[in-house]
Amino acid sequence: MSVVEGARVDADAGEGGGADGPVRLDGRLKLVLVVLLVAQFMLAVDFSILNVALPVIGDGLGFSLSDLQWVATSFALCAAGFTLLFGRVADLFGRRRLFLVGLAVLGLSSLVGGLATSPEMLIVARVFQGLATAAVTPAGLSLLTTSFPEGPLRQKALGLNGALMSAGFTTGAILGGVLTDLLSWRWAFFINVPVALAVLFIAPAVIKESRPAERPRLDVPGATAVTLGLLALIYGLTQAGEHGWGAPSALGWLAAGVVLLVAFYVIESKSAAPLVPVSVLKKKTVAWGNIAGLIAFLTETSLVFLMTLYLQEVLDFSPLTAGLSFGVLGIGTVIGGSIAPRVIAATNTRSTLVIGGVLQAVATLSLVALGETSASMWLLLVATFAGGVGNMLVIVGFMVTATTGLPDHEQGMATGLATMTQQIGITMGTPIVSAVVAANTDIHAGITTAVIVNTAVVVLGILTTVLFLRRERTS
Repeated sequence: MSVVEGARVDADAGEGGGADGPVRLDGRLKLVLVVLLVAQFMLAVDFSILNVALPVIGDGLGFSLSDLQWVATSFALCAAGFTLLFGRVADLFGRRRLFLVGLAVLGLSSLVGGLATSPEMLIVARVFQGLATAAVTPAGLSLLTTSFPEGPLRQKALGLNGALMSAGFTTGAILGGVLTDLLSWRWAFFINVPVALAVLFIAPAVIKESRPAERPRLDVPGATAVTLGLLALIYGLTQAGEHGWGAPSALGWLAAGVVLLVAFYVIESKSAAPLVPVSVLKKKTVAWGNIAGLIAFLTETSLVFLMTLYLQEVLDFSPLTAGLSFGVLGIGTVIGGSIAPRVIAATNTRSTLVIGGVLQAVATLSLVALGETSASMWLLLVATFAGGVGNMLVIVGFMVTATTGLPDHEQGMATGLATMTQQIGITMGTPIVSAVVAANTDIHAGITTAVIVNTAVVVLGILTTVLFLRRERTS
C-alpha cells in the first residue's frame, strides 16, 4: 500500500491526499525546492538576527533608548501589514515575478542597512526589508504549493519549509551574536546580499511563472482596509509591549485595527472581485487552520523570549551563550519538520495538530520546574527540544490544512493568509508574555507565571482543533 493509499482521507480537515502528479522528486523539482527553501530560510534568519545586536546598533548610530525599538517595529509593521495584499498581488501579476522583485529589494535594502550612517537611514532600510519579506514569503510559499501537488510531495515540501523557517529563527539569534561579536553588526545586514544574489541568479532558470489565465481586478477597498487594519493591529501590539496593555495608545490602535478588519470583512462580502472571498474565510480548513498556526507561532516565539530572559537574567548567561543554547531547539524543529509529513500520512492533519500541540504543551509546562542555578539547564534543553518537535508538527499541519482544497489561482491568497497569521503570531507573543513577567516583582516568578500562561494558550489551540476542525468521512 502506498503512502497516499494508506493515509486517511479527510476532506474538510485538509488532508491533501490527492495522488495526481509526480510521486517522487525529480532533478528539477529538487532544485526548485532548494531555491525556495533557501529564500525562506534567509527570511526567517532575518527576523531574529538583529535581536542580539540592537544595543550595539544603538550605540553605533546614536539611537535613543526609546527609538531603538523602531529597528524591529518598522520591520514587523511592514512584514505583517502587507502580506495579504502581496499574496493576492502574486496571484494576479505573477508569483515568480513578485518573488524575484522582492528578493532584489531585500538584497538592496540589506546593503543600505549595512552601510547606514544614521538612524533614519537604517529605519528606511528596515521598512524596505519588511516590504520585501511581505512580498517574498507568500510568493515563495505559493510557488511551493503550486509546484508540488496535494499529497505526500506537498506535505514533504511544506514540512521541510516549516523546519527550516523555525530553525532560521534560532539560527538568526545565534548568527547575530557571532557576527556582532567577531565582525560587526553591519554583517547582520550584509549576509543577506550574496544569498539574495545567488537565488536571483538561479531562480529564473528553474522556477516557472505561475499566474491565472484571466487576471481579475484588484480589490482596492478591501486591500486598503486589511492593510491599514493590520498595520494598526501590529502597531497596537508593539505599543502594548512597550507601555502595557492598559495604555491608551495601545488600546486605541488595537481598537482601530479591529474596526478596520471588520470593515474588510464587510467589504469582501459585497465585492464582485474580493481580495479574499468570504467563502474561503468561512472554510473550516482556512479559518481553524490559521487559528492553530497563530497559536503555534505566538507560543513558540514568546517562549524563546522567556527562555532568553531566564538564561540572561536568572542564570546570568551572556547573550551569545544564551543564543547558542537554543541550538537544541533548532534541532528539534528540524526533526519535527522532517517527520511531520509521515505523521500526517499515518493519521491526518487534524490528528497531527493535536499530537504536536499535546507534545508542546507537556514540554512547555515542565519548564515551571526551572530553578535559579545552571543545574536546570538539562531540563531546559530537553523541554525546548521536545517542544520544538511538537511545535513544528503543528506548524506543518497548519500549512497543509490552510492551503489544501483551494485551486492554484487562490494559492497566493491562501499563503498570504498563512503568512499574515505567522507574522501576527510572532508579533503578539512577546508583548503578551512581557506584560505577564512585568506584573511580578520577582523576574523568576514572572517567567514561571508566563510559562503557565503560554501552556494554557497551547491547550486552547488543541481544544479549537478538536472542537471545530472536525473530520468528515468521504467515500
